[in-house]
Amino acid sequence: MTTSPPYHLHQSLGYQLSLAARIQEKRLDDGLKTLGLTRISWCVLLAVGVENLEHPSEIAAFVGIDRTAASRTLKSMETAGMIARQGGISDKRTTTVVITSRGHDLLRQGIPMAEANNKIMSDNLKTAEMRQLKSLLAKLHAGQNIELAKF
Repeated sequence: MTTSPPYHLHQSLGYQLSLAARIQEKRLDDGLKTLGLTRISWCVLLAVGVENLEHPSEIAAFVGIDRTAASRTLKSMETAGMIARQGGISDKRTTTVVITSRGHDLLRQGIPMAEANNKIMSDNLKTAEMRQLKSLLAKLHAGQNIELAKF
C-alpha cells in the first residue's frame, strides 16, 4: 500500500488566496452594511457613478454577475433610491441606468471606506511588493475563462 504525499492545506496557494480574499471581503461587507449596501450594489454604484456605465448588460459584465442578477439588483437599488432606470427614447427595449443624488452620497461615503479597507492589507507590503502582488495575481487569472456563478 502506498501513501499519498502529504497535502498541507494552510501552505497551499488556494487556501492563502481564499483567506486573504475572505478577510478583505468581510471587512468591506461589514462597512458597506452600515450604508445599507451589499458588495454587489456597491459595485453597481461604482459601475454607474465612477465608470459611467449605463446599460444593464455593461453593468452586469463589469460587476461579474449574470443579467438576471443585475436586473434584481438594479430593481432593489431603484426602490432604495440609489439609481434610476429610464426607457430608451428611440428604442423602448433599451434601458439606461443613472445614479441618483442618494447614490452619489453613498459613493462619497463608501469610497473612503473601501480605500481604508485596501490600505489595511497593502500597509503590510512595500510599494514594490504591492506592484509585484498585483502583477502576479493578474498573471494567475489571465486566460482563465471560468464563469463565476456568484460574485
